[in-house]
Amino acid sequence: MRIDAITLFPEWLLEIERYGVVGRGLREGRLSLAAWNPRDYTAHPTRRVDDRPYGGGPGMVMQNRPLVATLDAIVAARGDSGRAPVLLMSPQGERFDQRWAERLAAGPGFVLVCGRYEGIDQRFIDRHVDAEISAGDMVLSGGELPAMMIIDAVARLIDGVLGDARSAAEDSFVETILDHPHYTRPPDEADGRVPDVLLSGDHARIARWREKQALGRTWLRRPDLLDRIELDSSQQALLAEFIAEYADCTPRP
Repeated sequence: MRIDAITLFPEWLLEIERYGVVGRGLREGRLSLAAWNPRDYTAHPTRRVDDRPYGGGPGMVMQNRPLVATLDAIVAARGDSGRAPVLLMSPQGERFDQRWAERLAAGPGFVLVCGRYEGIDQRFIDRHVDAEISAGDMVLSGGELPAMMIIDAVARLIDGVLGDARSAAEDSFVETILDHPHYTRPPDEADGRVPDVLLSGDHARIARWREKQALGRTWLRRPDLLDRIELDSSQQALLAEFIAEYADCTPRP
């Protein structure tokens, strides 16, 4: 897989190559990442890529022509028979989630556009952007952090990037519910004890406990996720059991 990113701060974005499992995957060539600075593709003598917005208003807007020239260079370098999808990081876009990550991981790669200032010229969006992607309902200084988030989420799904393929398969949201709690050694701490079921060695009981906790966490923290799926009878029973236990443990006023 090849990922390209248009950014005014390529060195910052490429820092992802230095850290963690995603960095290792990049260094091992399981996927590649190239960062392209539109300042290298502008005709302006001072490498300027922004200008004041028509109609007035605060801030500056990234210009169309440098972005188009940068994208043209990316397309030429990729040599794809079919153009890779171009994704713009934007608070106005569709919320990025695990389904988006899976969709992108199944393809040959994509191009990320990291905006800055007040935004980018709408003509570039209309003509060249396939989708606008949001990291959440907030406004950031630029698209680099959301782009790195997307790269990380997608890279984890590429074969060989994670040491154990089960890690990606068991992550939160893979099954549209949150993850179960995790514990490690030692079993006893001043802050509490590991649940006995996890020390039992009974893998069937452990699997049942984990699924119940995952369903329960989702019910407590993200009940909207449960509206998107249809629980089977076993999952319904586990969730009902969790809710009953939770009610028994919750102090009454």
